[in-house]
Amino acid sequence: MAETPITQGTTELEPEGAMGFLDHLEELRQRIFSVAIFLVVAFLVCWGFSKPIYNFLSVPVSEALRKAKFMAVKATSRVQELKELENGKVVTFIFEKGVTVEKVSIPTGTTVQAKVVRDPGQPLRMVTIQPIVIGKRILPEGFQLPSDLLPPDTDPASQLVVHTVQGAFNLYVKVAFYAAIFFSIPYILYQIYIFVSPGLYEHEKSYVWPVIIMGTFFFLLGATFGYYIAFPRACDFLIGEAENFQPYIEANEYFDLIITIILGLGLVFEIPTVVYFLARLGLVTAGFLLRMWRFAVVAILILAAVLSPTSDIPNMMIFAVPMLLLYYFSVGIAFVFNRPRKEVVSG
Repeated sequence: MAETPITQGTTELEPEGAMGFLDHLEELRQRIFSVAIFLVVAFLVCWGFSKPIYNFLSVPVSEALRKAKFMAVKATSRVQELKELENGKVVTFIFEKGVTVEKVSIPTGTTVQAKVVRDPGQPLRMVTIQPIVIGKRILPEGFQLPSDLLPPDTDPASQLVVHTVQGAFNLYVKVAFYAAIFFSIPYILYQIYIFVSPGLYEHEKSYVWPVIIMGTFFFLLGATFGYYIAFPRACDFLIGEAENFQPYIEANEYFDLIITIILGLGLVFEIPTVVYFLARLGLVTAGFLLRMWRFAVVAILILAAVLSPTSDIPNMMIFAVPMLLLYYFSVGIAFVFNRPRKEVVSG
């Protein structure tokens, strides 16, 4: 008995064309080759920026080490060094030697109120919060003090270490590779769409671009949450637990940890995207998600325990709460975008 085409309403839907097995393999080869070329180009670009990228990724642990040392300084009430001052700290700066800046000669002993400025991956800076009056000349507020007047802002205790000669090189290779994957995600999703599009009906193709846009947005949202909120809290906790020890953190191990957290949360934040796609296909409904909430909560708590680098409940909840909110947000997505499944008509 011959089968009739699938129908939806009064519109007949048929695939654009039949492709043989070898045609599918050739198409898959082209998509993989295209993605590989894009990744190579992205890798070469990211290699040129691997050091700034790693400096950016190392900020959470550097800040955690600095905070831990600052708290130790406060506890012992000893004299602080400039490199131990926190960002935004206001101090009285004394010119220990005469200097000429912007054609203004500042004599030895001049004092001025200045604020400590720490930018990620940059040396410490100090800017004045009041004008400097020298004779009839005035250096305005916000003037940056010459860097040669400041001591080096380096501290071995706040720096990561490598244990092998090639350790730093291997680290920057990994940084460039993972950064290339990170920036290639929209292109990879697009290539997946090109590969599967010949087998999609017209109404199914309309779901693709929302999925690509949502997938990219929520992945970046998850990665941002991991970098700025989840991982710094975990670093503060872990470094704080090492108060009786001198921490020397291996750079490659640290990078593997932060990448696991960032990529893991990026993937976890794809829950709304996956639910949107399944709801449009009629495979998931809001009622089903609400009925499964107990299992979802257990699964989320287990996943949060796996992703969290610490064993304490507060830090684990930093990972779990956003996932719970995303799950219930996905219930709303399923309610709005659910599409009833169509039966296949055959005769």
